[in-house]
Amino acid sequence: MLNIHSDQSSAGNRLQMNFQDLQELLRLELMRRIELGMLTGSGLARQAGFRQAHISNYLRKKRALSLDGLDRVLAAQNISLDQIVPLELAAASSTPSGGLAAIPVVSALAAMNEPVVRPGLVIETVQVAGSRLPGKISRPSRRSAHWQRFVGIRVDGQQAGGMEPVIVEGAIVVLDRHCGRVAPNQRNLFGVRGSEGLVVRSVEMADRGLVLRPVSHDYPVELLALAAGETAADYIVGRVCLTVSEF
Repeated sequence: MLNIHSDQSSAGNRLQMNFQDLQELLRLELMRRIELGMLTGSGLARQAGFRQAHISNYLRKKRALSLDGLDRVLAAQNISLDQIVPLELAAASSTPSGGLAAIPVVSALAAMNEPVVRPGLVIETVQVAGSRLPGKISRPSRRSAHWQRFVGIRVDGQQAGGMEPVIVEGAIVVLDRHCGRVAPNQRNLFGVRGSEGLVVRSVEMADRGLVLRPVSHDYPVELLALAAGETAADYIVGRVCLTVSEF
């Protein structure tokens, strides 16, 4: 039987979560498998013994599964909690004041697309003071509200191009993936989905989209146009809340 209480095991502290959080984490993992071609909605319905409409409504967030239903889906796909519930590597809300938080450093692709940082995605970890991480976000974007919040990427020349000396090639940039909103008349550093992958830029809102500004005048200012129905959160991976450079 599924246990959704927080676990203080030797494997690490797990995130505090409720039943709705678990529903969403499982849905995200199933959608990831569907997008990769590993699974279909109809196939999942057959495996778990549900009507296809029932599974379809769950995947489209139109209905929830019961606890028994969650157990059946987990068993059908051979999914364990370790695969969908992130280790509490970077939950600022549970990091003691003055304590250390271990931030998982992942690839840019994982930072953009993986809701949960599974152990196999971690390239390295970086220890930072919990007091240097932002506190609770009251209005995370709907897309990333259930994503693991803090991840780090080690930026390459393309990602950090034009941002020196603020961000240098090889630095670790910690992204707050719960912060996908750009406040009007403000400019902040964000990790953004560009045409060639993730880039780090100073971002501000414009009438037609997002303005991506480098620090160096040798690099161009870019306008990232938003299509109908799109918002800034569709392109923003997270706000840069910390950079770690090696000397």
